[in-house]
Amino acid sequence: MATMDLRTEIREFLSSRRARITPERAGLPAYGGNRRVKGLRREEVALLAGVSVDYYVRMERGSLAGASDGVLDALASALQLDEAEHDHLFHLARRSRAPSGPRGHRPAVTVRSTLQQVLDAISGAPAWIGNARYDVLAMNQLARALYSPVLADPRRPANTARFIYLNPEAARDFFVDYDHVAGDVAAKLRMEAGRDPHDEELIVLVGELSTCSELFRQRWASQDVRLHRSGRKRVRHPVVGQLDLDVESLELPAEPGLHLNVYTAPTGTPAADNLALLASWAATQQTPATENEAHNG
Repeated sequence: MATMDLRTEIREFLSSRRARITPERAGLPAYGGNRRVKGLRREEVALLAGVSVDYYVRMERGSLAGASDGVLDALASALQLDEAEHDHLFHLARRSRAPSGPRGHRPAVTVRSTLQQVLDAISGAPAWIGNARYDVLAMNQLARALYSPVLADPRRPANTARFIYLNPEAARDFFVDYDHVAGDVAAKLRMEAGRDPHDEELIVLVGELSTCSELFRQRWASQDVRLHRSGRKRVRHPVVGQLDLDVESLELPAEPGLHLNVYTAPTGTPAADNLALLASWAATQQTPATENEAHNG
């Protein structure tokens, strides 16, 4: 498969968002108690968006190429889309307007040596660089120690989505909030699929996860999308125990598509103490090949 079916993506996204909104939630009268559809009818969405029923039906069937930004904004308002869903709708529309045909195969991403130097200079916090497919492309020593369960799989680049869905027992042990993390990962992968449906590596990853994980198939089918944001991550490390960490995910403007992720803990907390213990343990471990060396070797 060279590309994801964009019309199918649009149809399933819009119909799933429509299905979750009741007339009452939309401020519409619910005529009769025996509605045959879950959520809003197409004509109700058209009314709320200020477009004809025929026009909305064409959009929901996968035709967004002719929709103006104003119409898309009105549709997003009618469907009560959140920020990530609004962005996803616009990504789908932009792809609809783009020339058809898949892009060529992309070379593997290699992180510049100066960025590895930046990571290595961050000595008191786990820090790593990844892409929107959850490939781990470069790490500092403390991140390698923290993510040692993820790195146990010799495949490179390591991929946290594969770890979560294809090694669920280890992932449940590692991620305290496994169900939430799994949902976030699937939703962010779908967000990326809307942004770039011709990403061959992403298509292969989604296909692998869909084939091998029933949980991923369920989460993918939900059509949920999420933005990459900072937040809190709780992990259970096999050596130092539980770490409740604050995560900052920073885009790298000079490297489109890559994020720098830094994990910290407030001074004086058990998590900070355990991070210090993890750093001491990491210093005793043999330094492995870098992510790119392992991948290229």
